Amino acid sequence: MLGEFEQVLLLACVRVGEDAYGVRIRDEIHTCTGRDVSLGAIYKTLGRLEDKGFVLSRVGAPTPVRGGRRTRCYAVSAAGRRALRDSLSVLRKLSAGLALGVDVK
Repeated sequence: MLGEFEQVLLLACVRVGEDAYGVRIRDEIHTCTGRDVSLGAIYKTLGRLEDKGFVLSRVGAPTPVRGGRRTRCYAVSAAGRRALRDSLSVLRKLSAGLALGVDVK
């Protein structure tokens, strides 16, 4: 089972797409959740997820926006998508029928 922040991070990576990198992931998390997350927390968690085989990374091309520096891009692997799907399924099952005032679909 994935932790809550791992779920959020993987979902943000899926939303951003194959060229997901730290700043874009952080911005997506902030847009969707309102949470301000440090880049250090994002990269540390991405490293853990990569060690588990849940994300894949590659070095992207340098861009003028980044002063010619390269960025590391992340994509959710097939194993990561399975882990995310299973984790979200558990949350749906646990929350089904509970009177929380929140509908998790």
